Amino acid sequence: MYNILGDLNKASGVRGSMLVGSDGIIIAADLDSTLEDETVGAMAASIMSNVNKALERLKQHNTDRITIEADQGKIFLNDAGVGILAVVTDPEVNVGLIRLEIKNAITQIKGQ
Repeated sequence: MYNILGDLNKASGVRGSMLVGSDGIIIAADLDSTLEDETVGAMAASIMSNVNKALERLKQHNTDRITIEADQGKIFLNDAGVGILAVVTDPEVNVGLIRLEIKNAITQIKGQ
């Protein structure tokens, strides 16, 4: 698992990535030292849970991907089957490239 996250982190602009359970428990993490694993994990689980609950009320299906854009960077949250893949990036990252890298990482995660 850590090798998949390490490969993902080699993409330009990626500050770190992690796989976290829907309960917020960290499965694997490889984040920049300025980021707190527990905080990112709890935030990822909470956001995915709240968005899915809201979608249920709207009679929509669960979400596969959420992208958060802030002044200091972007956070990509993706359903990886066994958990949520969270990727933290710089603000000016190539979104298309990161989404392709995330798709490849999820394929590898699901194959394990």
